[in-house]
Amino acid sequence: MRSSVPIVLMAIFFGSMQFASAQTYFVKRVPGNKMKITGKGDSPDWNKANQLTDFSFPWEVEKAPVTSFAALWDGDWLYCLYQVKDDSVITLVNKNDKLEVGACDRVEIFMTPDSTMTPYYCLEMDATGRVLDYRASYYRKMDYSWKWPNEQLIIKTSAIKDGYIVEVAISIQSLKELGLLRNNRILAGLFRAERNNLREGKAGLRWISWLKPNSAKPDFHIPSAFGVLVLE
Repeated sequence: MRSSVPIVLMAIFFGSMQFASAQTYFVKRVPGNKMKITGKGDSPDWNKANQLTDFSFPWEVEKAPVTSFAALWDGDWLYCLYQVKDDSVITLVNKNDKLEVGACDRVEIFMTPDSTMTPYYCLEMDATGRVLDYRASYYRKMDYSWKWPNEQLIIKTSAIKDGYIVEVAISIQSLKELGLLRNNRILAGLFRAERNNLREGKAGLRWISWLKPNSAKPDFHIPSAFGVLVLE
């Protein structure tokens, strides 16, 4: 039993180092009970948010299509806004099972309490507002039966001429209950999956990310794919 204590302390220490060294996005605070989630990103409060456009193909030399991310919070909810440029939005609807989102154009948010990623939580959202929500543990041990806490997640979307918009509200209560919000910080990965074809249920995959993960092959399920959201 005595030998396990240093191991736990080391995990906490290195998890803290991950927070300290990771790339950071600052989430501005707005007054409560004002934000309206419409799926269009048309609330005036979005003008106050920091605009994050540093998305790229981590494993390709080609320039990625434009993706922007913004976030705000009001004490009760964390609001996230993705605006995506895509000239061929692909959405697969067969049985309308949530796993079908994995064959669609989509944006993604992964969150974890620390760099051990045991557990971590994933929200993958397509252009119609469907969500593939699941819990996982490092490395790639997925539980697709898991669902985000009831009534603690709102997703609305809209189609635009050259892409789509995904607007999300995640309750602060759920982030705390899942151990994801610590000292007003969330360790998070911001991603996008772009589909360039769809034949017989198979889709071409191109991966877009805020950060460049430390991996020779496409992989967002590793600690280096995560940055930090700081709630001001």
